Amino acid sequence: MGRICVVDDNEMLRESVAETLTRDDHLVSTFADPTEALRAIKDGTFECVITDLKMPGMDGVSLLRELRSAGCEASVILMTAFGSVESAVQAMKLGAFDYIQKPFDADQLCMVVDRAIQNAVLRSENEALKRSLTDGDERVMVGESSSIRVLRDTAGRVAPSGNTVLIQGESGTGKELLARAIHRSSPRADRPMLCLNCAALSANLLESELFGHERGAFTGADRVRKGRFELADGGTLLLDEVSEIPMPLQAKLLRVLQERQFERVGSSVTRSIDVRVIATTNRNLIDWVARKRFREDLYFRLSVLPVVVPPLRERREDVPLLVDHFLGRAASRAGRPKLRVDDRAMSLLVNYDWPGNVRELENLCERASVLVLDGLLTVQLVSPWLSGIRRVETLDQQFRPGHLLEDMERQMIEKTLKECGGHRAKTAATLGIGVRTLGLKLKQWREAQAREQAAGYKLTG
Repeated sequence: MGRICVVDDNEMLRESVAETLTRDDHLVSTFADPTEALRAIKDGTFECVITDLKMPGMDGVSLLRELRSAGCEASVILMTAFGSVESAVQAMKLGAFDYIQKPFDADQLCMVVDRAIQNAVLRSENEALKRSLTDGDERVMVGESSSIRVLRDTAGRVAPSGNTVLIQGESGTGKELLARAIHRSSPRADRPMLCLNCAALSANLLESELFGHERGAFTGADRVRKGRFELADGGTLLLDEVSEIPMPLQAKLLRVLQERQFERVGSSVTRSIDVRVIATTNRNLIDWVARKRFREDLYFRLSVLPVVVPPLRERREDVPLLVDHFLGRAASRAGRPKLRVDDRAMSLLVNYDWPGNVRELENLCERASVLVLDGLLTVQLVSPWLSGIRRVETLDQQFRPGHLLEDMERQMIEKTLKECGGHRAKTAATLGIGVRTLGLKLKQWREAQAREQAAGYKLTG
């Protein structure tokens, strides 16, 4: 279904065209006056304009010129008599999509219109792809802490590979930012990078967004639509919050990652693509697998190149640099001097635990840039913005390289178990995991600790 504007001074032909297209499920508006039609097209959102070539006052070529000069990108089809074919061809050189020669039948008209609408939709999608190449380019990873230097080095090593990347970390740590950095440093940097939030769509819509659909595949599928995998062919596809993909759809995703092939919804035609997938999650996918909410084979397929983004509380030395960066960017956007931060306020920011991580700090700096009028951010102003947020105790345990998430998980579980007085059911409910999962983890850690103690006894004995 498309939105079509028909312009013709011949009432009989105009209404006949409108009736034919309406029967084909299009929304049609008709105009006898080209000047009136021009105003409506500029104000409306038509995918296709069908206009007669010869009309009094303003002919079809003049209408086309006016539309293009006004920035209207609708596909224009010219209706022409036999003797005006040369004029129609000239109009196509000026940007018309096609012409149709009178007399024409209904099937011929509908076929040309369908192609014109598809062309308009593809142009719109291509524009979105172009924007995706530059979205987020101004955002950079700020920080000089050892963990950020390691992260930059890891991204540099991962980028040249075409393998799948799994980026794990808490919400707000900058996982998407890292994914874009990897794409920009990869051989696919000149190709599009598309993003899809897997948690924002229902299962049916998510399948259509990923793989596309054929016309008539389901209610509302009024045209062929390419999915993100097709649109990102040759480039990168970022699957944000990949842990939220429903189990039935995970099997189809696994096949794409393994075979680089898929079918659109409602189609039996197998299509091949070349897409690098970067997935992000704030979940512990190993626990998700244990709870039967994520396929184990998909987890291993995604985590070919795993990367962990540290929370802000583990790189407090970067807070002053981030504050300076965010305040500077906000000042530049608003065209005003950058806020200064007094020493006590900065000390408070550095020692705060930032449960919302870098995103929370960025939002605080944006808020300060708008609300602070005297140019100085003080501890009295900052403190109320932090006190209403639940703080997380600093994790002071030394984590093993390569086991960061595992050690963090263990410390959090043991801390929660202690707070719940050793009550396993309450602990599991607080953490959002099953009692059986909790028991298995505790048993696993006890056995590992016993093995370590036994090895130490043998070594010293």
